Amino acid sequence: MTTEVRPKRTGASIPELSEEFGVSETVLYGLANSNNLPGARRLGKRIVVHRETFEEWMRTGQGS
Repeated sequence: MTTEVRPKRTGASIPELSEEFGVSETVLYGLANSNNLPGARRLGKRIVVHRETFEEWMRTGQGS
């Protein structure tokens, strides 16, 4: 049996990031809706976050 290793996708949903980083979905949605979540983009009704930008923001407290 082999285990396939998939690379991380460039974009992530708020629930994915919440689970992965231990940050409340409510907090992330609030930041995204007030345009204060670096890397967040609204695509229709969905919010997609650029993973690398989010990770940098979590690491340093600064985002682009």
